[in-house]
Amino acid sequence: MTPDPDRPQTAPPDPSPPDPSTPEEGLPRLVRLYIRNVAVGGILSLVFVGLLLGADVGGLRHLVLHAQGGWIALMMLLVFNAIVFAGVQFAITIMRMAAPEGAGPTGGGKARIGRVARLAERLHPRRAQPVRVEARHR
Repeated sequence: MTPDPDRPQTAPPDPSPPDPSTPEEGLPRLVRLYIRNVAVGGILSLVFVGLLLGADVGGLRHLVLHAQGGWIALMMLLVFNAIVFAGVQFAITIMRMAAPEGAGPTGGGKARIGRVARLAERLHPRRAQPVRVEARHR
């Protein structure tokens, strides 16, 4: 069968889908950012709980080391502090991503009024109009 010269030639489709773990694709930036902040939160949690146990705040080290379920308390301290520190770390990182002040228009300012709107304002200025209100009986 001979190819038709008037019909555009297309390449055959690639049978293999792209591998999402390749360096070209990788994880989305926000997911990588979140994973990194969770890791930092975990490290901060380890340091914080280590300092708590090292200083024996409220007899915590004695309770963790000598109580029957002390390891559960230790795991709970690590996990819940990791959640808190990771959340705070992620929030700080996201807040620091904002454009610096003075970097251009950011909204929230007064909208520019066109020439027609200024002319209408001059011709018919807005004035407060008295409104009669009947008094209520108590």
